[in-house]
Amino acid sequence: MAAGISIRRALLPALLVLLPAPVLAQSAFDDCAAQAASQYEPGYESIGRDMTAMDAGLAVEACERALGENPDNVQVKGWLARAYTWAGETAKAVPLYEAAAAGDNVVALALFGDMLIVGDGIDADLARGTEMLQRAADLGFAPAQNSLGLSYDIGEGVTQDHQQAARWYRAAAEQGLPRAQANLGLMYMLGLGVDLDYVAAAAWLQRAADKGDAKAQYNVGYIYEMGLQVPVDHYLAANYYRLAADQGDMFGQNGLGYLTEHGLGVDADPAAAAALYQQAGDQGLAVALYNLGTLYEAGKGVGKDEAKAFELYTLAAGAEDMDAAVNLGLMYLEGRGTAADPALALEWTQRAADNGHAVGLNNLGHIYEHGIGVTADLAQARSYYQQAADQGYALAADNLARLDQASEPDPSTFPNGGYAPLTEPYPANKLDG
Repeated sequence: MAAGISIRRALLPALLVLLPAPVLAQSAFDDCAAQAASQYEPGYESIGRDMTAMDAGLAVEACERALGENPDNVQVKGWLARAYTWAGETAKAVPLYEAAAAGDNVVALALFGDMLIVGDGIDADLARGTEMLQRAADLGFAPAQNSLGLSYDIGEGVTQDHQQAARWYRAAAEQGLPRAQANLGLMYMLGLGVDLDYVAAAAWLQRAADKGDAKAQYNVGYIYEMGLQVPVDHYLAANYYRLAADQGDMFGQNGLGYLTEHGLGVDADPAAAAALYQQAGDQGLAVALYNLGTLYEAGKGVGKDEAKAFELYTLAAGAEDMDAAVNLGLMYLEGRGTAADPALALEWTQRAADNGHAVGLNNLGHIYEHGIGVTADLAQARSYYQQAADQGYALAADNLARLDQASEPDPSTFPNGGYAPLTEPYPANKLDG
């Protein structure tokens, strides 16, 4: 929002003529601040704005004029660098960031620190970028505190330390930074760096969601979908997922797609679900690619197309989605959507089993029981069935009981002869880390 000038006027006697208030000229410095300051800078809370809310052209124009009048002002340099960054003129921004950061300008320290860490328009320098974030965080700048928290959260430029991550997220969250509130809520949700506490998670996430943070909106939806210390409410879950999805959030798109596919909280509409999965999949979300693959395999909401399902499972499994690895193994096993290939069936099923996936473990037991691409080994088969049964997977328990009774396998009594395709996420795992 543009800066405004509030002029307080006393009430004048009724018989006096009210003269118009004089128009006060705003300085070039003030114009620059109004266009490019951050709302987390002390003194600029009321006029500062997110970078995404800046008009890059107006901000550059105002701050170039301000720098012409104040060539040594580090604050103006930081704002102009911020404006150049949003305008995509990184080469012009870098020298200004350097100069402003040398003067401990928090905007420059935070933004230039992030650029150095990710190598955005400049050679990456994790150590220097982290040092800049630390300086800005120590000076109380919320965006830098959140970025430093993220560095500790993922171990980027520093040793991974979830307690430190939660500490810095909290410092920024308490200043009202929505993304930090979302991050802190997720730490409580996962029990990372803080005690697992769904009530605290929901409180922080709700604050961020109310401010429009898509990550928080998604996770509030997940809390309602899963019933994490609240009653399960698919209607509310769908509403929050939709808020996130409407902002292009791939997790929100996938979550809303899942509820839409199954008619949970919304009318069932497999075709609409497919469109949502596609949007998330186009952003590289593996579970969405898997979910879309199940629709093509079943011909649900889309035309049945096993070759397309195979393609989607391959993409998702390559991105480490173990549900997709299970189904990819089965397609190679059965020659659906691709040529049968026992070796690749074993490879993908083994990968899922090695990750503790119950259906993958069961299916690997089937492969060893029947010697498909391997030497038949009933002891191995029993071991895999047992591991799957220990997770509560009923088909594996049935297979184990059959082996323990030393009966001959009767494919007619077991779906697919004792192995299973996976048509829904197992287990459902849509958490945004």
